[in-house]
Amino acid sequence: MWKAWTQPEMLKQWWGPHGVSIPECEVELRVGGKFYIVMEAGEAMGPYKGTRWPMLARFTAVEPNARLTYTAKAWTDGKGEETQIDQITDIIFLEENGKTRIKLKAAINKVGAGAKMAVEGMQYGFTQQLDKLHAYLQSR
Repeated sequence: MWKAWTQPEMLKQWWGPHGVSIPECEVELRVGGKFYIVMEAGEAMGPYKGTRWPMLARFTAVEPNARLTYTAKAWTDGKGEETQIDQITDIIFLEENGKTRIKLKAAINKVGAGAKMAVEGMQYGFTQQLDKLHAYLQSR
């Protein structure tokens, strides 16, 4: 589970909601290190096809196999601050009966005027993303 959250080639396989691909991903796994990932809408996202949503984050906690926390700014490519979402994401990894369970908390600090709809869909998006993570790990 830890590797799936911290290795770019693995992140590219499951990150984001259904219908997106991950053309770019960088991870500097250390406190203060950069986490950069870009989601790109595919055919299934209809009128959004080709839209890119970058996220630039800095790790604030890196505790191998235990905790990963980052502060992030995400936006719609080409739209700027009006679509920006500033958030803190905290992932706690818990060992239970030989399996890893995670607790994920995303706290939103700032929302641009053009990002309100994206914020409303975040829980749905995170649910799809975690479903994709589960399927990815099951296939390995």
